[in-house]
Amino acid sequence: MKAVIVKQPGGPEVLEYTEVPTPKVRPGWTLVKVHGFGINHSEIFTRDGQSPSVKFPRILGIEVVGTIVATSVPDSLTVGQTVVSLMGEMGRAYDGSYAEYVLLPNAQVYPVTTNLDWAELAAIPETFYTAFGIFKSLRLQAGDRVLIRAATSGVGVAILKLMKASGIQLTVTGTTRSNQKDDALKALGIDVIIHTPDANHLPEGVGEFDKIVDMIGPSAVRDSLSHLAEFGIESATGELGGIWTLDGFDPIMDIPNNRYLTGFYSGDVDAKKINELFTYIEQHHVDVTPEKVFRLPETRAAHEYLAQSKGLGKVVVLP
Repeated sequence: MKAVIVKQPGGPEVLEYTEVPTPKVRPGWTLVKVHGFGINHSEIFTRDGQSPSVKFPRILGIEVVGTIVATSVPDSLTVGQTVVSLMGEMGRAYDGSYAEYVLLPNAQVYPVTTNLDWAELAAIPETFYTAFGIFKSLRLQAGDRVLIRAATSGVGVAILKLMKASGIQLTVTGTTRSNQKDDALKALGIDVIIHTPDANHLPEGVGEFDKIVDMIGPSAVRDSLSHLAEFGIESATGELGGIWTLDGFDPIMDIPNNRYLTGFYSGDVDAKKINELFTYIEQHHVDVTPEKVFRLPETRAAHEYLAQSKGLGKVVVLP
């Protein structure tokens, strides 16, 4: 089969489109024909060598949509069935979705029923699952003032779409480092745009918010908390600031009184939660169209495109 393999960490140039043996089904595993996958910032971190547990050579890819080709559990999974999968060490401890086929643990294969095309479907698993988890954790109420930091990121755009489709009356503010994507954000329904050349610090005079989605992550958490209204909720889920942990954090001193800090880990996934997401998307007519589509031989270009922040929303690859 054709695949994109990384033999040693580095820039996009280490993504090598080549031919490798097609995986064979073994007990406990299912072979899936890849019909699409999204490109995620965590894969860029891994490609760069920032995931110490990952051993090279490795086929990256932490999410996939496709159809079952063969399975070791034919009583519960059916050949030809449309499935999605994400996380579970795919593309890290074992080869992932940057290929024509991927071998997955049976417990990590989730059948779905959908009328979406493959490009739309490929935009959902990791990005919208994460966004939906954040969305639920915020406990949104009518009248909430919401801030999305890094609103032009894949998850930022996804949660904006989920919020707007919910029907809850919200005032949504988003941050972006430039004004080049203002029109696109406005078209998605954002109410206020804040330009932040320094992504880790909001400008003076911004004020307070009832709910904050912090896709910048640990490098901006303290700044976000300083702009959280009393009894407000901050979800610090992203790591776009390039820092993974919040060192020296003192919950008593760093979290203002009567504020709440949470996060969402997309590795906590099961079939029930996946189908809850798909039901929400269908019932609320959420637009899941990806921002840009590449082909498998163009995976290197997809990484370059995402790293350069040219787009708005999800970048997907269709083999």
